[in-house]
Amino acid sequence: MSSTKAVIIGVDPHKMSVTIEVVDTRERLLGRARFDTDKAGYAAMCRYVKQWPARLWAVEGANGAGRPLAQRLLAAGEQVVDVPAKLAARVRLFDTGHNRKTDALDAHSVAVVAVRTDGLRELTEDGELEALRMLTDRRDELAHQRVQTVNRLQRLLSELLPGQRKRDLSATQAKAMLATIRPRDIAGKTRRRMAAEEVADLVAVDAKLKRIKAELKAAVTARGSHLMDLYGIGPAGAARVLADVGDVARFADRNRFASWTGTAPLDASSGEQTRHRLSRAGNRRMNHLLHVAAIVQIRHDTQGRTYYRRKLAAGKTPMEALRCLKRRLSDVVYRQLIADSKQDDGADPGGHCGASLQSSAADSHPHIDTSDQPLPGPAQPTLRRPPARGKTLTTSAP
Repeated sequence: MSSTKAVIIGVDPHKMSVTIEVVDTRERLLGRARFDTDKAGYAAMCRYVKQWPARLWAVEGANGAGRPLAQRLLAAGEQVVDVPAKLAARVRLFDTGHNRKTDALDAHSVAVVAVRTDGLRELTEDGELEALRMLTDRRDELAHQRVQTVNRLQRLLSELLPGQRKRDLSATQAKAMLATIRPRDIAGKTRRRMAAEEVADLVAVDAKLKRIKAELKAAVTARGSHLMDLYGIGPAGAARVLADVGDVARFADRNRFASWTGTAPLDASSGEQTRHRLSRAGNRRMNHLLHVAAIVQIRHDTQGRTYYRRKLAAGKTPMEALRCLKRRLSDVVYRQLIADSKQDDGADPGGHCGASLQSSAADSHPHIDTSDQPLPGPAQPTLRRPPARGKTLTTSAP
């Protein structure tokens, strides 16, 4: 553990209660208690831990179930680190010899992880970033709501107008289709009324999505990010990257970042056979974002399409070539984050390993094997400074 705090408080958070265990740097038990998460319970927990002035809070899943408590602790000026649930589960299994879960065992394993592990992500209070995360989550919820509304509307229209189903239905198109329908039976009238209500809901959702998109764009720009200059990444995608990544300095290099995004293939070699398989680990929202960006680049005249076709010509299947492109896009996003952070610090973006003002898009023969696995050492530059207008058609082989 890199902190000099005298005690570590492992926290197993739940919606209605939290269980804590206090240990010293030698993992000796100093205290254990359970508290409610309401105002009285939180105050009681704060009084309980006052006997250890030098303390470090280790919260399991600080971006998930533990987020409310972690934010309250940060607002109170406490030092908080995030303990991944997988690390806590591993320690629990090794320490007890079984994988039984109780709140006390969970709190103990969280505290032990904080004692034994260097480099845990330390949380910082950033109101703007927290607001950006909430806006991004809200936008995703509205997008799901819109899909459900359109699906219901499509079903009703297919019953009212058989054989006239329209793909990518908009509210204006749905209104025009409804205007041609004058059912006389009670069932038809009910369907039309329900379809009209769905259209009204669709109009309302579209208006909310338009407003939140503008708000996200303004928030991303205000943070000095140039992620939207990358082809295939819009305001919602850029906001999701910023909200989920937080401080990019927590990733040692582009390979660590690719592992976190789930775009780094896993080695599955055996004997003389060298092969790699798809990784299902990592942040799946980031993986989906990179997948969408890759599809957008393939569909348009971009360097991403050129890179994709070059992989196909090298003998890769379409899915393998797509995964290679996602891996390259992960590198590009990482370098853009590094460049933005260096600009915020007033430093030259070219002074950090992996960030560059030049592009290697002209490289004709990428030195990567069929797995396109991460390479050790500094990455070759692949990021071009975005032009004054438009988006960067960026991604290339190292």
